[in-house]
Amino acid sequence: MGYVTIGRKGLDFGSGPSPVLAKILERDYGYDMDIYDLFYATEKVYQDRRYDLITSTEVVEHLADPLVFFKFARDHLREDGLLAVMTLFHPEEDEAILKSHYLRDMTHISFFSLKTMETVAALTGLEVVYSDHKRYTAFRKSL
Repeated sequence: MGYVTIGRKGLDFGSGPSPVLAKILERDYGYDMDIYDLFYATEKVYQDRRYDLITSTEVVEHLADPLVFFKFARDHLREDGLLAVMTLFHPEEDEAILKSHYLRDMTHISFFSLKTMETVAALTGLEVVYSDHKRYTAFRKSL
């Protein structure tokens, strides 16, 4: 958690039926978390709010236009805020792509790599500040 400050305001976007990450951030890191999920927590609590941290776990691969989400996140981040996104990067090899469980899940309609995340960042006023080159990417607003 070297990129965020303890005890700040956060949003778990796409929290699912049980917002485990939000609970961990509150319990262990002192965050005051809002949750939003299209199906499970539908109140748009984020309206007129800015956040120090926005998390999105296993969400962007389900979006027809992920740029809309990334612009939304940028607009709801405080100036020094962090966007943390988790989605499995697609394999580099064609054969591995075809065997990927991500590809077989018909609800997965957008696929990412580090290069994709860097392009998304450039198109949405963000910059990549961390990636594990597998599934985790963190962004800040571009200066």
